[in-house]
Amino acid sequence: MAKEIQAFIKLQVKGGQANPAPPIGPALGSKGVNIMEFCKQFNARTQDRMGKILPVVITVYSDKSFDFIIKTPPVHALLMEYTKKQSGSAEPNRKKIGTVSTDIIRKIAEEKMPDLNCFTVESAMSMVAGSAKSAGFKVDGY
Repeated sequence: MAKEIQAFIKLQVKGGQANPAPPIGPALGSKGVNIMEFCKQFNARTQDRMGKILPVVITVYSDKSFDFIIKTPPVHALLMEYTKKQSGSAEPNRKKIGTVSTDIIRKIAEEKMPDLNCFTVESAMSMVAGSAKSAGFKVDGY
């Protein structure tokens, strides 16, 4: 028999570094989930992606048990990682912080494909290019 779902919790946590401090503790504690158990399982499953920001969707059931799905890092975080920048532009329409090649856009699009709502790599590349423009990058070929 299937368990009854009580809630979904969406968080962004650094890989391998989950701890009971905010925002994880209050979000899980208010739903009655065992916070330390989540932290142990999350850290064990994300040891290979240490320090990267990872979105996680936690499904809380009525008996206070839980499951979680770890998604790929946000496009902005991947852009900053590939371009070695610290942050995006405060005024992306006026001040550009660098140029992103089509190769980098393709790599990010292929990495994000499971989490995007598109069917082709070209449409995923278009979405990633839009995010790059919003972050203040000049995009070659778009």
